[in-house]
Amino acid sequence: MSVKVGFIGTGGIANAHMRCLSEIPDAEMVAFCDIVEEKAQDAAEKHNGKAFTDHKAMFDAVEMDALYICLPPHAHTDQELMAAERGIPFLAEKPITRTWEKAKEIEAAVERAGLITSVGYHWRYYDVTERAKKELEGKTIGMVLGWWMGGLPGVAWWRVFEQSGGQILEQTTHICDLVRCYAGDVKRVYAAFALRALQDTPNLDVPDVGTVAMDFESGAVGTISNSCMAPRGYLTGLDVVCRDFVLQQRAGKLTIRGPDGAEELEDPANPKIKQSKVFIEAVRTGDGSKIKSSYADGVKSLAISLAALKSQETGEPVALADL
Repeated sequence: MSVKVGFIGTGGIANAHMRCLSEIPDAEMVAFCDIVEEKAQDAAEKHNGKAFTDHKAMFDAVEMDALYICLPPHAHTDQELMAAERGIPFLAEKPITRTWEKAKEIEAAVERAGLITSVGYHWRYYDVTERAKKELEGKTIGMVLGWWMGGLPGVAWWRVFEQSGGQILEQTTHICDLVRCYAGDVKRVYAAFALRALQDTPNLDVPDVGTVAMDFESGAVGTISNSCMAPRGYLTGLDVVCRDFVLQQRAGKLTIRGPDGAEELEDPANPKIKQSKVFIEAVRTGDGSKIKSSYADGVKSLAISLAALKSQETGEPVALADL
């Protein structure tokens, strides 16, 4: 029996998920909601589903087994809460919301419902990520160094701080999540951001450079830096530094550097397909044990970005426990 899937949001990342689901026999896309009617209609026609501009109407009209929520950070209002009320498992794209209060409200609703959930941290689904985790077993991590350095995305909401939260929340959250995947939970952050070169960009008020210093519950330390004023494709990834041993990950590419040289590995597969396969199977069987980031886990990764924004605002270090 196929898993009937609905979409809230039919933009770029949603279409990437639709392409992935098209390759999964157990998935059937049945409903598409977007505030831009033409986009919802296009998706519905392409995938033989129904189009909506109001997600409440979609919930009432269509029977769904699963839901993909692919919205800008500020647009998360009651979509996840309505899914939880109806017992509909969902995959929420990152970042899961713009505020800590909303994230915790949704997390509590999901827990009450006992709902299967997933968050779109697709880097976790690379085979090289699993290999890196195995290589780090038994090792003492001293430091992590992360980067998301590239150009300015074209969508208008991304450039408005109150809508996107800036690059540290919207893009760099992938690196925040990966540092947790390898080095464990972050204890405290200290951040500095600035708008240095893009002041002449219309309707932009997000920083174009920033750095976050972190210390971890384990005692490790680290930094994550980002920029949207750099050349596109400049540098995105994470290095993990241990004694006489360094892991360097650049999306699906992994370099393992040790005393005897370097080993290079690459996973050419699309991790979003793996992510959707795991999610759809979890919904079909009721077993979410293979999902690599649930909503509750995603809240912990979101906390790093939100703490960094609070640190920038206050000029002081921020403990994640104080959010």
